[in-house]
Amino acid sequence: MDPLTLLREYTIRNELHKIVRIGDDYRFGNDYSFPCTIETAYRSKHVQANRYTLETLINFIINHHLKHTEYIQQSRSLRIPAVTLPDRKPLLDYLTGKTASSDSIEFLKFPQPNDTSVPISVSAGVAGNEENGLGDFRVLENQNPIELIKAAEKPLKDRESILFCKNRDFYSVFTSALRRDEERQRAESLQRKDGLVAKNRIDRGYGGGDEIGYDGGPKAKMHLKGSKIGEGVPIILVPSAFSTLITIYNVKDFLEDGVFIPTDVKLKQMKGSKPDCITVQKKFSRDRVVTAYEVRDKPSALKPEDWDRVVAVFVLGKDWQFKDWPFKDHVEIFNRIVGFFLRFEDDSVESAKTVKQWNVKIISISKNKRHQDRAAALEVWEKLEEFMRSRSH
Repeated sequence: MDPLTLLREYTIRNELHKIVRIGDDYRFGNDYSFPCTIETAYRSKHVQANRYTLETLINFIINHHLKHTEYIQQSRSLRIPAVTLPDRKPLLDYLTGKTASSDSIEFLKFPQPNDTSVPISVSAGVAGNEENGLGDFRVLENQNPIELIKAAEKPLKDRESILFCKNRDFYSVFTSALRRDEERQRAESLQRKDGLVAKNRIDRGYGGGDEIGYDGGPKAKMHLKGSKIGEGVPIILVPSAFSTLITIYNVKDFLEDGVFIPTDVKLKQMKGSKPDCITVQKKFSRDRVVTAYEVRDKPSALKPEDWDRVVAVFVLGKDWQFKDWPFKDHVEIFNRIVGFFLRFEDDSVESAKTVKQWNVKIISISKNKRHQDRAAALEVWEKLEEFMRSRSH
């Protein structure tokens, strides 16, 4: 199965949420896995020699609802090549099933076994070598794909020929293998050490350096204009009422994984008592430094020094949410704290009437299209990080 056809099938079945990026690969459910940068069979009409990568196509189909300028900016922020404007509609029509084919699609077809024009490194392309551009292929009907692959391969050595290598003996091969294994173990040990250092930094409240407002000193204090952020991990407040979309039950799934799960569904999945505090991190990012945030839903339980660490709040749209807060009015609140209001995109305008009078960011999500949640979560992170940078000294 080639990645372009597979992506089309998942799009038509509305199963884009089952495509998960793990490291440098995309996994399609439990069935297939492809490198993110593998070239697909879809060629750009704007740049004839260019095949769109799987990463580009997935990012496009997830964010096709954005205006082209917004989509370009979003792609640049993720450092993913974008689909050109002339290609957008025909590509969208093909992936959503409105059209059955496109003249921009050029699948690689394997030759017959007796065909002498065998492409170089075909077997490498099948294994996912995107550099050769041979990752996409269709097997002709009634042909055994394994036999076609074998026919395209050119064996260089087998087990017997390796054993007869000149100037090499088993002992030298054995010692070389041991040396490589020792080097691998040392590298893994260093990675575990780096991971432990990063975890300790998060546990002690350290963040990502000056870029997001943290000092480089040992106590990791943040200083915002007009206010002082206390020591420790910054705090995000969410409503405790179930009438809001974001609660302490589902905020971790939304902010960390980019997936909105209704609170009532999460309650059925969760075991144990309600948590007083949870920690979230921005996982779907190419940034090397990860900042941790505490999420709480009981402002009344905060100590005076805890309020110095509050940096964001998800609002209900009701004034009583801010009762007994240590601020005089909404103006002061949203000058010192960045506000978010999460709503369904097809909700009535009245639901956000009060919120529009406040200095908060309104984030809209779909009731059914879960593959769009990731873009909404990114909006929250981008606004939060922009707020932190703008207030840092």
